[in-house]
Amino acid sequence: MEDKFKVAVLVGSLRKDSLNRKLAEALAGLAPDNLAFDFVEIGDLPLYNPDLDDGDVPAAWQRFRSDIRAVDAILFVTPEYNRTVPASIKNALDVGSRPMGESVWNGKPAAVATGSPGGIGGFGANHVLRQSLVFLNVPAMQQPEAYIGGLMNLFDDDGKIAKPDTEKFLETIMAAFATWIARHVDR
Repeated sequence: MEDKFKVAVLVGSLRKDSLNRKLAEALAGLAPDNLAFDFVEIGDLPLYNPDLDDGDVPAAWQRFRSDIRAVDAILFVTPEYNRTVPASIKNALDVGSRPMGESVWNGKPAAVATGSPGGIGGFGANHVLRQSLVFLNVPAMQQPEAYIGGLMNLFDDDGKIAKPDTEKFLETIMAAFATWIARHVDR
């Protein structure tokens, strides 16, 4: 039997009871069996400063870069802050893309899911993130799009998806992501 594809999950919300972290956990739980998930923390990454790559590279950067190098693909799950991505996601992109010529992102397939309590489901953050992924040579899955609105009412008391139609949609997203990864990862 072929090994599972290793997928790093990056959650843009750092809040303890983050609805986007619950969404990420739900997505991982609804994925096909050929995907294995590793939630890679980004809240401890010092802000990117090129001077730090010339000396004592922060241990958190080293850990993060190593974690991303070790996976086949990336699942980004993030809220929208001020019509863009949270600083945690942008900083993770920057830390992983440097030093110049040593990007850990290069060629790794990705999926982007954004969630919000409102109806547009983080549409702005989703598209801003995709702009960076194009530059970083990260092939981002195009369809189905994952703008998940109404997060406040999406989960039951156990953190499970409370709406069967939404659960089915999230399964569809993860099945498409598994196919996307297989298409882009040489084995």
